[in-house]
Amino acid sequence: MIVIACPGQGSQTPGFLSEWLELPGSREFLGEASERAGVDLIAHGTESDAETIRDTAVAQPLIVAASLLAWRELSARTDPGGAGVAGHSVGEFAAAAAAGVLSEGDALALVGERGRAMSEAAAQVETGMSAVVGGVEADVLAKIEAHGLTPANRNGGGQIVAAGELAALRALADDAPRGARVIPLQVAGAFHTSFMAPAIPALERAAAGVSASDPGRPLWTNSDGSRVESGERFVELLVSQVANPVRWDACMTGFQDAGITGLIELTPAGALTGIAKRALKGVPAVAIKSPADLDAAIALVAESA
Repeated sequence: MIVIACPGQGSQTPGFLSEWLELPGSREFLGEASERAGVDLIAHGTESDAETIRDTAVAQPLIVAASLLAWRELSARTDPGGAGVAGHSVGEFAAAAAAGVLSEGDALALVGERGRAMSEAAAQVETGMSAVVGGVEADVLAKIEAHGLTPANRNGGGQIVAAGELAALRALADDAPRGARVIPLQVAGAFHTSFMAPAIPALERAAAGVSASDPGRPLWTNSDGSRVESGERFVELLVSQVANPVRWDACMTGFQDAGITGLIELTPAGALTGIAKRALKGVPAVAIKSPADLDAAIALVAESA
């Protein structure tokens, strides 16, 4: 089984949508996506600087729209068949659309609301996130807890992301677990922790206005890595997940249990294929960073058919 992976926040870079806009229909899609999300995705994906697209309210719909654009192009050029799908953090909204749980328009509208609500929550207290790479998992988790931080993303492949107040993150960097490196991430807050709880009510209200269908292909949740059978349940998880840890490690275990034969990461790609190379050894992976990478993704689909 091929797994389609939809990336999360922090994967965006200035100008990364420029090449995609050269494809027929892409400008029209991004224009409609901008209206649904309430963000000028074309301008931010081609002209805005790194600091501007770091803003949660901009980054989240930008990433989801880019992933959906890549999914559209891949699906138009090959039949992904029974491919499964999963998203990392905000990537779950792209995964919801790719799996048929939400329409693209509803996914974009919801993620626009999510980005604004999380941006407001992040402004209340100065917080952030740092990747802890390497070390023994139990030791890393203990050290994160000792500094009053939360293991917000358990990504597998020797990477756990700590989140919380900036002073505590600096203290963790000075007291890194044995054999590990602590790397500050370019995000605007402590996502997937209790600091994001204020964002939940707004997202709940927005989610009440969409209709959900059961997944049309295998779909895994960040909540615990399990397969989701109910579309309504997945939307509930999308809402609550903003304040709960991402278990990408458990998702990858789910991929292995399902017999994964290859992983394709949608735009803006790179982070999840990097983790997969360490955690899913021997599983071929393709990162679709630009339209030029579509041929390699198509070849991987053909090999796994």
